[in-house]
Amino acid sequence: MIDLDASLPAELVPLSWLVGLWEGTGVVHYKVGDEVRELEFGHRLSFSHDGMPYLNYSSYTWSLNDEKTPHATETGYWRLSRPAEEGDQGPGMLAGIGPNPYPTAESVESLRNAAGGFDIEASIVHPRGVSELYLGQVKGPRIDLVTDAVVRTATAKEYSAATRLYGLVDSKLLWAWDIAALGQDLRTHSSGTLSRVE
Repeated sequence: MIDLDASLPAELVPLSWLVGLWEGTGVVHYKVGDEVRELEFGHRLSFSHDGMPYLNYSSYTWSLNDEKTPHATETGYWRLSRPAEEGDQGPGMLAGIGPNPYPTAESVESLRNAAGGFDIEASIVHPRGVSELYLGQVKGPRIDLVTDAVVRTATAKEYSAATRLYGLVDSKLLWAWDIAALGQDLRTHSSGTLSRVE
């Protein structure tokens, strides 16, 4: 059972099962040529909102050693994919003009796609010069994402595409991430299991 926060914007209802702080472990298993790179790690994942129609996303991982050495981090925003309307904020600091275009869960239902889910977008930024734009779908307690664009700075390592899968199974958040990087085609990269801690 999911208790909905009364301040949750209607557009976030399809993503509401993600909201909270999740912790657990994961594993990296990525083959580069003949070498398999493996690592077990601790993982904290947060989905929150600030009253706007998107989720704030934050991921932090650490090595499972005595020092809990920081490993990787990323941040971003997740939202339903729909055309911008006059009532939406932006671009920049511009305020929307007119009413909120989707003020109720019933009005959000009109955004349901032909497969019975909702199209979504996720923008994820990594501190080492990589930004990803994912397109995908949330359908019940499952999310499938595929990169639409990957932007890298001149100093970032080679990285060209990715897919991500998230699912709620027996109150656990399971995830898997495949990447195409370091000259390799799209392949298994990492996965994990997380439990809600708040």
